[in-house]
Amino acid sequence: MGGFAKEVEVSTSLPPAKAFKAFAEDLDTLLPTVAPQAIKSVERLEGDGGPGTIKKITFAEGYGFSYAKHRVDVLDKDNFLYTYVVIESDFFNNTVEKISYETKFVAAADGGTRIKVTTTFYTIGDIQITPDLMLQIKEASEKRALILKAIENYELANPDI
Repeated sequence: MGGFAKEVEVSTSLPPAKAFKAFAEDLDTLLPTVAPQAIKSVERLEGDGGPGTIKKITFAEGYGFSYAKHRVDVLDKDNFLYTYVVIESDFFNNTVEKISYETKFVAAADGGTRIKVTTTFYTIGDIQITPDLMLQIKEASEKRALILKAIENYELANPDI
C-alpha cells in the first residue's frame, strides 16, 4: 500500500468547544442543512456516533461523486480530537484504499480555534499517485473546504443553536 499525507491548518472565530461540536459532533445534521447543494443526506449505518460508528454520506447530484462511507475512530471531547476514515467511496476509482482524517481543534490567542487536519491517502497495492489523482484530490479538498466554511457561517449566524 502506498500513500501520502497532507496537512492543512485553518482558523475560525468559533471557540474550540463550539468548533468541535459543529465540525465533529453535529456534522451529520449540519451537512445537509448548510450545504444541500453538496450533501443530500447523512445516514448512520452502525453505532451511536462515537468510535466505531459507520456513516454513509450521499452527495447531491452533480457533485462529482455520489457517496462515501466513514468510520469514526476517535471522538475525544476532552482533547478536541476527531479522527475518521473514509472506508468506501465511488471517488476511489479502484485507486484509493482509504482516506484517514485526523482533526485537532486548538485554542487560538484571539479566542477562536486553529483547526489542524492531517489527511492521509492510502492507495491500493503499489499504485502511484498520478497527476490526475492529485487533481481529483485537490478538487475534493476544495469542495470540502467550502462545506466547512458554510458550517462556520451557519454557526456564526445562529449562535444560540
